[in-house]
Amino acid sequence: MTEETPGFEKKPDVPSDTESAGNPDGTARAESADKAGSAPAGDDKQAQDIALTAQLDQARTALTERTADLQRLQAEYQNYRRRVERDRVAVKEIAAANLLSELLPILDDIGRASEHGELVGGFKSVADSLETTVAKLGLQQFGKEGEPFDPTIHEALMHSYAPDVTETTCVAILQPGYRIGERTIRPARVAVAEPQPGAQATKSPAEEDAKASDEESGGPEEG
Repeated sequence: MTEETPGFEKKPDVPSDTESAGNPDGTARAESADKAGSAPAGDDKQAQDIALTAQLDQARTALTERTADLQRLQAEYQNYRRRVERDRVAVKEIAAANLLSELLPILDDIGRASEHGELVGGFKSVADSLETTVAKLGLQQFGKEGEPFDPTIHEALMHSYAPDVTETTCVAILQPGYRIGERTIRPARVAVAEPQPGAQATKSPAEEDAKASDEESGGPEEG
């Protein structure tokens, strides 16, 4: 059994500088380990940046697509509103036209009575109120003497020739026409006149030359 000498403590083994210098491989391995530990950290940051950029691109693409979808939906909604409004106006015009068509014979009687001076007193007040009411509903009267004949809004009931017209003209309004907006309820029934058949006849160039020669020579030669 070994006895320890009093007054002396055992010190831990500490590698000396000589030992560290004599073991260069250990120091190199430690430095390599430090460098290897720092290199992956930089790669990880670059990878994160790439991932964030890709996510941002995806978000931008999705935003563009959603914006286009929203714009398309807004355009469809605006078209729907315009179509509904157009249909509403058309239905209103059809309903008013159906109602006013039944009143046209009454309006014709009022017009004839007014022309003959028979619309007086209380009947005149009623007639005026009726005409004001139908005008508020959009009913418009058309057809005037002297206007050109238009087969889309005129119905010719009588036909004649006249020397003082240059085109087919309405010379008399037998029944006025009525419309609501652009919708014709009844065409104007008219009498038309056309130019005289010989009024527009033109002579041929040979006839014109012969006439001019005769005038220059003092008239045609007598046999």
